[in-house]
Parts: sequence; structure tokens; C-alpha cells
Amino acid sequence: MRSLVLRVVAALLMGAAATACSAQSSPAPIAAPTTAVPAPATDVAPTTARTETAVFAGGCFWGVQGVYQHVKGVIDAVSGYTGGAEDTANYDLVTGGTTGHAEAVEITFDPTVVSYGTLLQIFFTVVADPTTLNRQGPDRGTQYRTEIFGTTPQQTDIADAYIEQLTDAGTFPAPIVTKVSALGTFYPAEAYHQNYLAENPDSGYIIVNDQPKVDALQELFPREYLSSPTLTAVD
Repeated sequence: MRSLVLRVVAALLMGAAATACSAQSSPAPIAAPTTAVPAPATDVAPTTARTETAVFAGGCFWGVQGVYQHVKGVIDAVSGYTGGAEDTANYDLVTGGTTGHAEAVEITFDPTVVSYGTLLQIFFTVVADPTTLNRQGPDRGTQYRTEIFGTTPQQTDIADAYIEQLTDAGTFPAPIVTKVSALGTFYPAEAYHQNYLAENPDSGYIIVNDQPKVDALQELFPREYLSSPTLTAVD
């Protein structure tokens, strides 16, 4: 633990903590979850489709993308913006918190390998705290809200039902504030935001806020965990 803290402090002092998400991080790892939340009682019905798409917002997109890149069956995971207009879908404007966008990740997956319900279970277990409004870790603002963007009516219904299931079970100590919305348009983020966790493992921000999520994925979802991340192509 002491060596990990020293790595974080060194990274922060060298200015390696962040170029986007908050650098105001305490130099100590976040507490990782110790148990997985219950799986959804209802999942998307099996189809013959080889690919489907899910879009999740769970705070800074570096960690969200980084987690899903380690999930078997995920073909691609792209950091981006959704919930606002095209002409303001860039980091310089989104970071102000006034464009309506959320930092989000578009996940293309093989439903014969991993189901939409499992992706949701991973989201609520290791990706985000669904009880904090417009805040995840050190990052604050509407762009860091938790929101599930359904790409089909069935996805929207299943996400709504899952939140109701977790609420009725008292899974979390506070009310779930994660929204469920139909997806509008997803805008990929700038190239320097893509694959950020995989390419910046010594970043203080990553060590403190995001690597513990990947570690929790490996611990709590061993059958779904992929040791080598599936990186997105960057032009």
C-alpha cells in the first residue's frame, strides 16, 4: 500500500494526474466493492444478432471505457458524449457542465458472449456509484452524471426494471439517482481520451480512481474478465 501511495504522489507532482477528469484526487486508492450486486431478473431476449450496442454514463469516461475493455464479449468501447447538441460535443465545452452532455461510453458487444444484463450488473457493481447526483469520485458536474442510454426500447425497459429491482431489494444505502433515457446521438470523444486507462497506467488519477474498478471486475466477475483490454482504434 505504501508503495502505491508513493506512486500516486509522484504522478501527481509530475502533473500526470489528468488532462480532462479532475486532478483533485486524494493520493489513496478508493475502496473497491467486495460483493457483486444481484443480476437483473430480466435480460434482453436472445437474438441471432452478432453485435449489439449499449451506452452508459458513469462519471469520467476513462474509467468506464477501461472497465468494459476488460470484459469478454466487448468488441469495442468508445469514449464520447451524448445528451447534447453536435456543435458543443467537445471536451472544452462539455467540461463546463452547461452543454447537457454526459461523458459516456458506447459499447459494442457480442450478445452470445455477454448479455446486456451482465453489462448492467457490472455497471452498478464496479463502474459507478448510482447514489451520487452529478458526481463520481473527485469529479463534479452534470457531465459526470450516471445515466443509462437505451439503444432500443427493450434496453430502456430492462434498465428501468433493474433499478426498481435494486431499489426494492435495498441494495444501496441511499436512493439510486441514475437516470434511464433513450439514446439520442453519441459523439465520439477526442483521440487523446481513447484508451486512456490502458495507455496511462501510472497516472495518479487512474491509480486512485479507475484501476481499483478494473481490479474489482477481475475479483467479482472472473468469468467475464479479460486480462488484455480490447482497445478502440484511434485515427
